[in-house]
Amino acid sequence: MQNTELPRLDQLDHQILAKLVEDGKTPYTDIAKQLFVSSGTIHVRMKKMEELGIVKGSSLKLDYHKLGYDVTAFLGIYLEKSSLYDEVSEYLRIIPEVVSANYTTGAYGILCKIVCKDTNHLRVVLQDKIQKIPGIQRTETFISLEECINRPVNFLED
Repeated sequence: MQNTELPRLDQLDHQILAKLVEDGKTPYTDIAKQLFVSSGTIHVRMKKMEELGIVKGSSLKLDYHKLGYDVTAFLGIYLEKSSLYDEVSEYLRIIPEVVSANYTTGAYGILCKIVCKDTNHLRVVLQDKIQKIPGIQRTETFISLEECINRPVNFLED
């Protein structure tokens, strides 16, 4: 049975996370100055949140268009059986153009976000990689024309 108890975080923990979500490159010493605590406190709190699994590494936010990837698409995947989710997910993990995948309710078993260089690249990814995965019944593709919102949850507003 999975433990559903949430880890206890105080206001300082939330403030530290908010600063790093705003700019993940902010040095701990700068955060400490802004929050009127020692940099050692920030290090200890971050270590605790990593051990609790709240902080799971860090990442860069990239502008894919400036790297030559001009097509973002969402792909609804119909599974032959919902029990094939784990197996299909393992195949999706090895396709680099699949940048996120979610097990969903509703019509699709899985909803993926795919980033490609152009529509021809998208066609190749769909036909030669994704649609050949055993357990996929069919797919439905939605090309994104523009992303207007991409932000983290504002957990300080609670």
